Amino acid sequence: MILVVGESLVDIVVRSDGRRSEHPGGSPANVAVGLGRLGHPVMLATSLGDDERGRVVRAALERSDVRLAPLSVGPGPTSTATAWLDARGAARYDFDIAWDPDGLESLPIGPLVHTGSIAACLGPGADAVEELVKRASETALVTFDPNIRPRLLDDRDAVIDRLTRLVASCGVVKVSDEDLDWLYPGIAPTVVARRWIGLGAGLVVITAGARGSFAVHSAGEVHVASSTTPVIDTVGAGDSYMSGLIDAMVTTGLVASDTADPAAGVRGLSLSDLRSYMHHANISAAITVGRAGAEPPTREELPPIAS
Repeated sequence: MILVVGESLVDIVVRSDGRRSEHPGGSPANVAVGLGRLGHPVMLATSLGDDERGRVVRAALERSDVRLAPLSVGPGPTSTATAWLDARGAARYDFDIAWDPDGLESLPIGPLVHTGSIAACLGPGADAVEELVKRASETALVTFDPNIRPRLLDDRDAVIDRLTRLVASCGVVKVSDEDLDWLYPGIAPTVVARRWIGLGAGLVVITAGARGSFAVHSAGEVHVASSTTPVIDTVGAGDSYMSGLIDAMVTTGLVASDTADPAAGVRGLSLSDLRSYMHHANISAAITVGRAGAEPPTREELPPIAS
């Protein structure tokens, strides 16, 4: 069972022509949905309100075979993120969110744990997430996507301190170039990635939109060009890339639960295999941007991992 920890919410999408729609979302929840649609057993530890929007989110998770962890539903409204889309489909976000999950300290840890985004930075729940990541890293491969939301953060130095601690416990970090521009303005993304490898991360993958994705690993660096596809909107694209990357690692047997170093498989990756994994993740993201909302592909839609 893959464990995903983090926010689930409702994306309120406002298009450039004024049309509005609502879709279940939240970065970690999107990753969980992506993994569930690809046939992986997955549990999401989150915080949902017992309201109509919460019921819509829960139904969407169930349709994608995502199990909810105990204590994931409580009183209060379900969080929302309003995505304002420009004419190119790029999104700017406003948030109405609370993150204070229950029961993270008692969650069972499987061979892979994923977290990130608002859950990793917004108090009071971010402290519980950090403790879980530290505990999980002893027995599981931990994957992490910072997915920074600057509108929710007012202390960059505190965010950097927290991310530095989290990165040190993670086997795989996926981060966007926009995240790195906010965290470390004026510093080349690959320079930051090398620093994170020095902290203990086994692999850092940087997504850069139309410029494709870049990976930094102890064996070297890899660049994979972006897929050329019509863009409906970019909501959930990075999350679909993340679920595609995790899918590649799990499907090829890279994730093991019987080793003293849960990230050993990641650290031993060849650059050719890494390129194949990134290409697989890229296709997953390309399928998602070709349709409205965060709708990652099913197993039938995603081609097999190239050898």
